[in-house]
Amino acid sequence: MPRSIWKGAVSFGLVTIPIKLYGATEEKDITFRQVHDEDGGRIRYKRVCEVCGNEIPYEHIAKGYEAGDGRMVTLEASDLEDLPLPSAKSIEIVQFVDMEQIDPAYFSKSYFLEAEGPGVKPYVLLRQALADSGRAGIVKVALRNRESLALVRARDDVLMMHTMLWPDELRDGEFAAPPDTAKASKAELTMATSFIDQLTADFDPTAFEDSYRAALEEVVSAKLEGVAMPEQSDEEAPKEADVVDLVAALKASVEAAKKRRSGSDKGKGGEGTKKSQVG
Repeated sequence: MPRSIWKGAVSFGLVTIPIKLYGATEEKDITFRQVHDEDGGRIRYKRVCEVCGNEIPYEHIAKGYEAGDGRMVTLEASDLEDLPLPSAKSIEIVQFVDMEQIDPAYFSKSYFLEAEGPGVKPYVLLRQALADSGRAGIVKVALRNRESLALVRARDDVLMMHTMLWPDELRDGEFAAPPDTAKASKAELTMATSFIDQLTADFDPTAFEDSYRAALEEVVSAKLEGVAMPEQSDEEAPKEADVVDLVAALKASVEAAKKRRSGSDKGKGGEGTKKSQVG
């Protein structure tokens, strides 16, 4: 079982779900080390300051930002501590959207959400409600000192979260568009559509494999003499869920949302209702 990389809570309205976050993907590429071709020794790199020429230990390596004009500023830990980051330990669903409205180009990384303790019951409720409605929740979350837009959706028996790029991180692809003078004829379009129809099928990811990686693994295996696989430590058993009054919390959430919308329409805004912890 993988290790959790983040602990916090998902909240929708006045319902809060304590959760653990796990990476949902893993790269399967074979990685190589740089070695000396004569004796197989690892090639190491030193952290050398280009000003004084000394090798610098990690504890003396700071974050530096270089401006476009060449000026360099050094950021201390204290400079980053007071930055507003309300999403550091909370994933609040701020909007629900239809999945087809999200351009896949926005998606970055995928994660599994696991409920903790009293969060099991509301977790199941949110998962089922999203699945039945065909919608997903838009959230903001802070991972590895970076705030990201993200989407929470139901997939089979679990909730998944997909971090997303910000709009200004998507490049304008207009440069790649063919000129307007390039047009397909009706006959060409008919044949292309026919070809697409012939190869159309239900998507089954298990029907595909990385043939290059498989061939490379055979080459590596032929050069290896048996090496024991590292053992993985067992994760703690899931806690028993407590019974919570979800109907009351959701009813209060709906009323609060109505008041917020009414206040917004009048130009006043404001929350007006304090979020409560389920448990």
